[in-house]
Amino acid sequence: MKHVVEQCAVVLLVSVYFLPANVKAAELVMFESPVCEWCEVWHEELGAVYAKTTEGRRAPLRRVDLFRSLPQDLRMLKGVRYTPTFGLMDDGREVGRILGYPGESFFWAQLGELLDRSAGKFACSHDRKERKSC
Repeated sequence: MKHVVEQCAVVLLVSVYFLPANVKAAELVMFESPVCEWCEVWHEELGAVYAKTTEGRRAPLRRVDLFRSLPQDLRMLKGVRYTPTFGLMDDGREVGRILGYPGESFFWAQLGELLDRSAGKFACSHDRKERKSC
């Protein structure tokens, strides 16, 4: 039994070692400001539960103050003017945005669509003919 555990540990370590270092997981970037009332409403309604949801595990929340200097990896994003704005990032690229927060139902539906779009890119990226329909 000890031998099997050691083999599994070696396989795990080797597989982690060979993962590309530049692979980025999906994340949900929330552009907010300290004076944004709708940001506050989002935090009251969803802030405590978001990380515990399936969506929150697929795309952890990253909060960014819109009125401060943008982090280096987000400087390519243009046109973010309103708070809250949620941007789904996957592998360093923007999948899409949710502008504002008009309520919980709308937010979950929009986020679900963005996550589906993000997951779909892998399903169709191998065939050029199929890629056009993504």
